[in-house]
Amino acid sequence: MSIKADRWIKRMALEHNMIEPFEDGQVRRGVISFGTSSYGYDIRVADEYKIFTNVYSAIVDPKHFDPNSMVDYQGEVCIIPPNSFALARTVEYFRIPRNILTICVGKSTYARCGIIVNVTPFEPEWEGYVTLEISNTTPLPAKIYSFEGIAQVLFFEGDEDCEVSYADKKGKYQYQQSIELPKL
Repeated sequence: MSIKADRWIKRMALEHNMIEPFEDGQVRRGVISFGTSSYGYDIRVADEYKIFTNVYSAIVDPKHFDPNSMVDYQGEVCIIPPNSFALARTVEYFRIPRNILTICVGKSTYARCGIIVNVTPFEPEWEGYVTLEISNTTPLPAKIYSFEGIAQVLFFEGDEDCEVSYADKKGKYQYQQSIELPKL
């Protein structure tokens, strides 16, 4: 990047409406931080969750995922059972330009508690709310705070536009409005 990274993110967010709502600067007062960081953007988790449950002794199958394996929950905090996971979505809506690819990594505050956040890359021209996978790797229940930081998005700008974007492929997770379960 030829300009200061945080200014680049702000410019991209404003010119391309890339992140909405966009927090210009890092919010830290009494919360797990979110907003613009040095080389990325710290995203927030919304208050909507799908918590994995094994009440029905289902087999986790990405080709035939059973929605009964998840319990819907909404609240200011989410408790993830020991050695389990939850799906959630971001507060922020993303519109990724054709020459940008992102990688998303979990925040260290959660990682130090055994909570791992997994998100696949946001491909060029992908758009929507991000579905987050939050794993509790500990033998204890884990607390997630809604509307606070959960992960950091890192942006990579190509020298030219990609040949085939996510929109060109008509990707199955394009324009997500809520938490999306696996699709084939």
